[in-house]
Amino acid sequence: MIRITIIDDEQHCAEQIVTLLEDHHDKAIISSIHHEANDALRGIAKHHPDVVFLDVHLGETTAFELLKQLPTIDFALIFTTAYERYAIQAFQYAALDYLLKPISKDEFARAISRAITLTEKIHSAERVRLLLGNLSLEGKRKKISIPTGDGLIFLNISEIVRCEADVNYTHIYTISGHKHTVAKTLKYFDELLADNNFFRVHQSHLINLDHIRKYQRTKSGTVIMADNTSIDVSTRRRELFLEKINAL
Repeated sequence: MIRITIIDDEQHCAEQIVTLLEDHHDKAIISSIHHEANDALRGIAKHHPDVVFLDVHLGETTAFELLKQLPTIDFALIFTTAYERYAIQAFQYAALDYLLKPISKDEFARAISRAITLTEKIHSAERVRLLLGNLSLEGKRKKISIPTGDGLIFLNISEIVRCEADVNYTHIYTISGHKHTVAKTLKYFDELLADNNFFRVHQSHLINLDHIRKYQRTKSGTVIMADNTSIDVSTRRRELFLEKINAL
């Protein structure tokens, strides 16, 4: 079952999408409906939708301004608008489709079918990844998947230097200098990477012990990572942390 979020400042337009979705109730469920940009941002962070129907005009702002405020677009994006002139700009955001209002039933059916197919492929890939991870002879994951607007990218766990919390999001930093933002909490990655030599040095940072460059004996302790980031170790975690690094 895929999760749908509808964002449209006109209630009757949102209601039309709700009605059109009734023919797909066996595969899609509406997680939230929003008529204002700030409320929509909160809703996306809370519900983590698979598909978002997004009106181009949202009161005094636009869909594009809303999207710029998201750390990542990890859902299938379908724009809805009464204007054709925004199509090029919409597809710069890797939009899955662009529906002109009033939305025809046939065009909607094609768009939602594409979204369902894409989402099911992503979910299937995730299940396969988890299965392969569970069957690993070493009992450790080799890669993790990161959702993008049009699919997934896969990161080698050994290349991850650190993960940093940002409310309900996590920023992942790699040894190559890339930053990936995911709509999942740091707790999720703490549990996911528990068997891969990662350690949560304090509430907002999870580090790869294999990428520690230096440890400094400051008040509570500070680690210098391979990307030259300085990270403080919380006082209550310091003793366990020292045990971990002394065992390396």
